[in-house]
Amino acid sequence: MTTVHGRLPWRHGLLALGVVAVWGTNFVVIKFALGTLPPLLFATLRFACALLPAVFFLPRPKVAWCNLAAYGVLIGAGQFGVMFMAMDGHISPGLASLVIQTQVFFTVGLAMVLARERLQRLQVVALALGAAGLAVIVMHTDGSTSPLGLAMTLVAALCWAAGNLVSQQAGRVHMVAYVVWGSLFSLLPLAALTLAFEGPGRIGAALARADLASWAAVVWQAVGNTLFGYAAWAWLLARHPAATVVPMALLVPVFGMGASALWLGEALPAWKLLAAALVIAGLALNLLGPQLRSALTRRPAA
Repeated sequence: MTTVHGRLPWRHGLLALGVVAVWGTNFVVIKFALGTLPPLLFATLRFACALLPAVFFLPRPKVAWCNLAAYGVLIGAGQFGVMFMAMDGHISPGLASLVIQTQVFFTVGLAMVLARERLQRLQVVALALGAAGLAVIVMHTDGSTSPLGLAMTLVAALCWAAGNLVSQQAGRVHMVAYVVWGSLFSLLPLAALTLAFEGPGRIGAALARADLASWAAVVWQAVGNTLFGYAAWAWLLARHPAATVVPMALLVPVFGMGASALWLGEALPAWKLLAAALVIAGLALNLLGPQLRSALTRRPAA
């Protein structure tokens, strides 16, 4: 079944909605697990579960080892390691789910620098909207979100963007296998950082008090968030134009902020909703701008 007139068939639409719901509500799961597990240990366990036992069943994708290593380090230590540390008391789950989506802007910016292309007018407007949303957050940092947490989450988004470009250079590969084998290179630096900064004593104490719910959260990071999410997303992108599938990701912060408000009681004051509206509007303009421009270009003159 293929896309007709830019619309997903309802079953495929439900699958895409399921993926973004998992990715969005996952921020609440992360916050819950951080109540028991230190952030770097949590990230290490996450990638250990993503690697094992799947690595024994999925052949290594035909890409260079340096490409897998760069992807693993950027996504593992860079994106998730830094983001987990930020969410360990420095930024609320709802805002984290929103700010991390600035990876879209960073991806565009890095691609522009590497390809030496100039920003289009719509992209400038999109970046301005996103920057305005971040400015609103900066002006309202409080006990649940600090400037440090915001900065760390932006660093995580930058690492995610760099990881996007690295994976793009890998070409058409089995995405789940790519993520699994890349997790090997996520695991190694994360384990070293965990030992260096959290230490054997803290690690042992955390593992001793970890309950079934904590381990379920770890497994969910690997199975639900990574293996299901990436596999389903790649399956959709293989069957439909990216312009039809990718805009669904705009719902990730909607699910993230909604779940955080519902399950953790995170407040949603007017300024936070305004920031979300600005960032999501910028993301939407950046993702949907080319389609809008094409539609206006094709429109016959009156």
